[in-house]
Formats: sequence, structure tokens, C-alpha cells
Amino acid sequence: MAKYIIKKIMYLILTMWIIITATFYLMNTLPGDPIQTGAKILPPKIEANLKAKWGLDKPLNERYIIYMKNLLKGDLGESMKNPGQKANDIIREKFPVSARLGIQAMILGSCIGIVLGIISALKKNSITDRSIVFFSILGVSIPSFVFAALLQKWIGGNLLPIVGWPTENIWLSGWEYTVIPTLAAALGSIATYSRFMKSSVLDVLSNDYILTAKAKGLSKGQIIRRHVLRNSMIPIVTIFAPQLAGVVTGSFVIERIFAIPGLGKYYVESVTVRDFTMIMATTVFFAFLFIVSMVLMDILYCVVDPRVRIASKER
Repeated sequence: MAKYIIKKIMYLILTMWIIITATFYLMNTLPGDPIQTGAKILPPKIEANLKAKWGLDKPLNERYIIYMKNLLKGDLGESMKNPGQKANDIIREKFPVSARLGIQAMILGSCIGIVLGIISALKKNSITDRSIVFFSILGVSIPSFVFAALLQKWIGGNLLPIVGWPTENIWLSGWEYTVIPTLAAALGSIATYSRFMKSSVLDVLSNDYILTAKAKGLSKGQIIRRHVLRNSMIPIVTIFAPQLAGVVTGSFVIERIFAIPGLGKYYVESVTVRDFTMIMATTVFFAFLFIVSMVLMDILYCVVDPRVRIASKER
């Protein structure tokens, strides 16, 4: 297991280097000037001074080497849009907001989706099954911003606030502000998990060891707890890890609709104003979370499915 984890970490480092390098060079091929964007035309001397401050007057390869040296020290740079603010500090401030929304949406979406998937599989071809399938299709088809607007109209205003986010004690306070955004963000997850879980449970129920368990006299509840749940969770692990990395780093659409000051909204704004430092910082941060989640997913495979460990030992 230790060798397996070390191997995955080496792949993580290599993948991060490729992503950082590709993003750096591709970003510098974009049209437009980060100094002039969003401002009036600056005098040549002021423009030259600003480019010297941000190192934009240096050759591209030299800037890449400088950036990589700073990155190895943990320094993501200073925002061009907001001089004086470090990218590290901005991410540290914005990320908890997006993370809370994402974690709540993932917990709600995965729990409800898994339960609906199990019920749909156990009641195949019934009215309950068809209702869950219909709901899943709606969840995949309806864009999140449409569902968010409908929630704002139906339950927002009098019952719950439709915009805003808690500014103090971000992780625990202001639950009334998080209800509608969490429901809007969780809709797609509920639909996805229910479909995957139904397919997985039906596949497990068709295996011979389920017939053997029935022949031994195990009850339906015992078969589900001992055999169906664990084996049917393997595909869920596959989609859980990358989806978690995506939602905790922010949803621009949801954050925009509900005026949530999260990292997803800030990332898109940075692209709009050509804030190269923040584009690189948020890309590195997103990529790191995504790749780490994939590594954790591979490790979870070994926990959920013992056959993975056996295969590794045989190799």
C-alpha cells in the first residue's frame, strides 16, 4: 500500500507540473493587455513601470522560472486587479465560502441520491421507480440557474432570504442563507447519484453470490446491508471524488445568482480583467484539489473493494 501511495504522489507532482506549465504559457498567448484591461489608456511611462513591477517586461521563459521558484516557496503572487492583496490571502478568504456551500450540497445530494437509487432499484418497474427516474431526468436536464430562480420565487423572500451569505463564523452561522443555494446546487448531484446507484444496485443484485445469500436464508435487509451496499458503492466512489473537488471550489452560476462571495465568482472575474496572477493561483489551487481527490479516490478503492488490494499484490 505504501508503494502504491508513493507512486500516486509522484504522478500527482508530475501532473501538477504539466498543468502549471501549460496554463502559464497558454495564458500568455491570450490577446489583450492585463495592464490596460478595464482602465483608460495609460501613458507609456506608467505602463512601462507597471509592467516592470509585475515582471511583464521580462522574457516569457524567465518569468516562468521566477514563477516556479516563488511557487515552490508557497507564494502564489500578488493580484494585479487588487494591488497589495496576496493571492494566498484571497484564496484563504474566499475558499471557505465556496467550500461550505459545496460540502453541504454534496452531503445532501449524495445522501438523497443514494437512497433514491437504492429504492428505485429495489422497486424496479414500479410507480416509485418511474417517479424517481423522471425526477432524475429533470435534475439532469434543468440548468442549475433555472432551478435556483424557481426556488427563489417559491420559497424565497418571506420564508428564507434569497441573496447574501453569513459574514461571521462562516462554517456554522447563517443557515437560513444557505438553504436555497444548497438545494439549487444539490439538484444535479441528487439526479446523478440516483441514476448511478440504481444501475450499480441492479448489477450487484444480478450476481450469483446474491442468490447464494438468499439460499442460505438471509433476509432481504441482511442481503442489502452485507452484500449490496458495499459492492454497489464502488461506482459512487468514482464520481464522488472529482465532483467533490469541483463543488468545493465554487460554482460561478450559483454564487452569482445568490450574491455569494465565493472563489468561483472571483475566478471568473479574474479571467475577465486578465488578472494573470489570480488566474494562475486559482488554477493551481483547483488542479491541486482535483488531483488530490483523484488520489484519495484510488486509495478508497482499496478500502471499498478488497480485490484491488489483491490485484496490486499479484503485480
